[in-house]
Amino acid sequence: MKNRISLILIAVPCFLPLIWRIWQHGMAEPVGLLSDFSLGLLIFLLALASPFLVRILLVLLWALFQAGSQELLAAMQRLPSWQDMHYLADPTFVQNSAAGLHLANPILVGALLLSAFFSCFGKVRKPGRLVLLTGFALIVALLGAQTLLNRQFSGESIAARYNPLQWFAVDAAAILTQEKKSDLSISDLPLSMRQLDLSGTPLLQKGRAKNVLIITLEGIPGLYHPEIREAMQVPAGPYEMKGLVENTKDATLVPDFVDHSHQTIRGLYSILCGDFSKFSYEMSKAFELQTNPERAKECLPAQLAKNGWDTHYLQAAGLLFMGKDQVMPNIGFQHVHGNEWFSEPDPYPFMWGKTDPVFFRGARKYIAELQAKDRPWMLTLLTVGTHQPYAAPDEIVAKYPNRMIATVAILDEAVAEFLKGIREDGVLKDTLVIITSDESHGDDIAEWASSWGLMAILAPEQKALPRIKKGTYGLLDTTASILDYLGIKPPASIIGRSFFRDYSEPRVMASYTNSKLRWLTTDHKRYECAQNGDCSVSTAPSLIGFPPGGFSQDRENQSQRLFGLAAVLDHKLTSKAKIQVLRFAKGEIRKLPEKITSEWTDNLAGAQYLDFPADSKVHVSIRIKALQTPNEGIQIKLFLREFEYLVKDIEYPSFPVQHAGEEAKLEFDIDNPKARQSFSFHLVGEGKNAEIKMEEFNVTITRNKG
Repeated sequence: MKNRISLILIAVPCFLPLIWRIWQHGMAEPVGLLSDFSLGLLIFLLALASPFLVRILLVLLWALFQAGSQELLAAMQRLPSWQDMHYLADPTFVQNSAAGLHLANPILVGALLLSAFFSCFGKVRKPGRLVLLTGFALIVALLGAQTLLNRQFSGESIAARYNPLQWFAVDAAAILTQEKKSDLSISDLPLSMRQLDLSGTPLLQKGRAKNVLIITLEGIPGLYHPEIREAMQVPAGPYEMKGLVENTKDATLVPDFVDHSHQTIRGLYSILCGDFSKFSYEMSKAFELQTNPERAKECLPAQLAKNGWDTHYLQAAGLLFMGKDQVMPNIGFQHVHGNEWFSEPDPYPFMWGKTDPVFFRGARKYIAELQAKDRPWMLTLLTVGTHQPYAAPDEIVAKYPNRMIATVAILDEAVAEFLKGIREDGVLKDTLVIITSDESHGDDIAEWASSWGLMAILAPEQKALPRIKKGTYGLLDTTASILDYLGIKPPASIIGRSFFRDYSEPRVMASYTNSKLRWLTTDHKRYECAQNGDCSVSTAPSLIGFPPGGFSQDRENQSQRLFGLAAVLDHKLTSKAKIQVLRFAKGEIRKLPEKITSEWTDNLAGAQYLDFPADSKVHVSIRIKALQTPNEGIQIKLFLREFEYLVKDIEYPSFPVQHAGEEAKLEFDIDNPKARQSFSFHLVGEGKNAEIKMEEFNVTITRNKG
């Protein structure tokens, strides 16, 4: 009897994902049910066959992985891939993202963790060899059946077909074993992916606005605007941004609008530099611009600065994360500010930065200062309140389906008040306003919602512009459109189409979200392909929306070619120089926290998610001057991480204790016989009223071959 109870205690956490899927979807996801059952049975048998302590660890890790995967699915509508380990393995990121334990699925998370805990009390007899062999044979058979069914249901979402752990393994195996070499080159790309297209019929002769305002709303899909949604023939979603709708009644809406990838720095690169962001998890092109200064000068802020505009960047979050303190000046912003610029206190704390109401009230004041100078200006704004774990007090959350939607409602009210305010201030009379999003947090209506961006345009000559702008567009078109509107000749490297022109010819469009490459061809074929070779195809007018005829399995095996073309686009900026120098400090003054609370948010440098090629040497040179310190001094600490795992095979010296006026320099080399990806430098320090000067932080990459 005790053995039977113990078996049940161990089985419950193993099969809870299966039970949860049945509870949520019934029998509507048969492929996913097979996957859940197979993986649950595998963990169950491994637990029974393992020593007691190993069993506890195995079941606990399974429960944590399943719980974290469901939270990621709720937040971003995707399952984790192996590249996500640089987030999931970092305790500070997990701590910030899970702050307050604002869980999307508290019942599942609680059940998984409690059942995993109670499974520790069960003592079972190890099953015989025959039972184990029979069980493992059954698992192989079930996974084989799941693979066959998977091909027939290739049009379904990844979450509907895979247990998170199986998908994690499949995705990792596909990426690690895929062929890296390709005969494809820039010349193989469709014309629209390698050159600017201003062949369309102009809607305006030349725009009257002298100023440019880009409002970037964190993670917002087009789904939340009812006219955009209806234009794409998509049923109602979980929320409508009525405040935004009310204050953009005279705007031009672009319904068929694509966000090309996840991650804010990638979205900003596309918006501001007129190019596709990477369709992979490799180092962002925004960082690669450091070693490609000529291309950086061709980004929108640099072009406007060259032509007489004052260029400004203001975001609600701190600038150091993802190196925006270096990236933004590099692409031409003359004035760059993060949450340190704001003086108004937040009504409720948010670890990533300023809440949206406080941010937009500050932004209105910022614009008033720009208007007073009577010079043409360009300002890019970026919110952060709708970033997980979402800036919303509990009393507001209680009014909405979940915390994420509650923050969207707060953002909606804040941006509506902002737009109404700058209209009253007369800003819209001479300002081109672009309202967009850096990425999309998606919706469970469909996976492609994670590629669906927002675009609304307010211009002084609005009566000459259509309410609904037809055609396929994406984030990369923003730079070309603004330069076209202002009558500035775009540089040769800029690609894309203009919102202010009508095109009769279709175009190629692409995105990479939810671990799927989505590709729309000029003959209206829409492909959705995963790295493991699963590829579905449909006939559709857009990358966004439900295909009229649904998806079917791709019989032409286009996956390899499409990923090959995506790789060509990914590496178009990659420097071929033998020596590359990445600079992450230029004499900035940094105030240290009294106590380090998070290696993530207290990082003093933006040297994150870098890639080092195989057979290369990296020289790191850091020079710091202590300006103010407590009597005992300060000691800066450096941690090296790859995919956020602490790196232990690199030896490097430590910083000495520094007192006011003292300078410390640290230098060391990193040998890379094999390529390193998502390599980050975490530089932290603490001290009451302490202040340092970042005199130098250089990462020099020397290629030994090529």
